[in-house]
Amino acid sequence: MLLGVAVPVLVLLALSGTSSSLVLSGGPIFTLGLMGVGIIAAATAGRFDLAVFLALMNAAFLVVLALALGMPVSPHPFSTILAMVVASGSFSARGALFAITLSQRGWLMALFVVAGEASVLLIASIFPGALPDWFLALLPAQWASIAIQASLTGAGSLAAFPVLIALAGTAVTTLLAARFCLHRWPYLLMFTAWLGLSALVYFCSAPTSPNAGVASVTTAETPAYSALVEQF
Repeated sequence: MLLGVAVPVLVLLALSGTSSSLVLSGGPIFTLGLMGVGIIAAATAGRFDLAVFLALMNAAFLVVLALALGMPVSPHPFSTILAMVVASGSFSARGALFAITLSQRGWLMALFVVAGEASVLLIASIFPGALPDWFLALLPAQWASIAIQASLTGAGSLAAFPVLIALAGTAVTTLLAARFCLHRWPYLLMFTAWLGLSALVYFCSAPTSPNAGVASVTTAETPAYSALVEQF
C-alpha cells in the first residue's frame, strides 16, 4: 500500500510550485492513490469494505495535502467525491477477487496490476499520444483518471458519465465473480462486461492526456454525446 500513499505524495510535493498543477494532473495522482491502496488492501486483508474505506481516506489525505500546498480545489466537489467513491469500489473489488482466488499470493498479483497500470498512467500523462486510445480504453485506471480529471477541470459528472458507468459495472461484475468463484460463468460475465464497458469508454469518451489543457474537457466526446451534454 505504500506505493499508493508515498508516490502520490511525492508527486504533489514536486508539483507544489505550480498553481494549476492539480487541475492539470490531479486525475492520475488521485487515481494512483485510490488504486494503490484499494487493490492491495483488499488483496491483503480480503475485505472489500475495509479497502474502500482506506482508499477514500488516502484520497482525502491527498486532497488536504494539496490544499495545504496551495493547489486549487475542484470546482465540483460532489463530482470529485462521486468519481473517487466509484473508482475505489472498482479497484477494491479486483483486490477482493485476488484475495479469494489466489489466497496468500493475492497481494503479489495486486502489486503487479498496480505497477502495470500506474506505469501506463505515467506514460499517458508525460507523453500524450504515445499510447493508442483503444489501449487506454481497456484500463480501469485510465477510466478513473478521466472521471476524476473531469471533475477537477469543471466538466462535472455528466461529462464523465460513460467512465463512471464502466467503473461501476466492473465493480459489480468483479464482486459477482468473487462471490461465485467456484463456478466458471461469473468470469465469462466479468470479462465480457469489461470488453463491453471498454468499448463504451472508447466510443463515448476516448481517453486523453490530462495535460492537454484546463480549458479542454479530458474526454474526447462523440457528436451524439456532445448533443446530450448540451441538453443539460
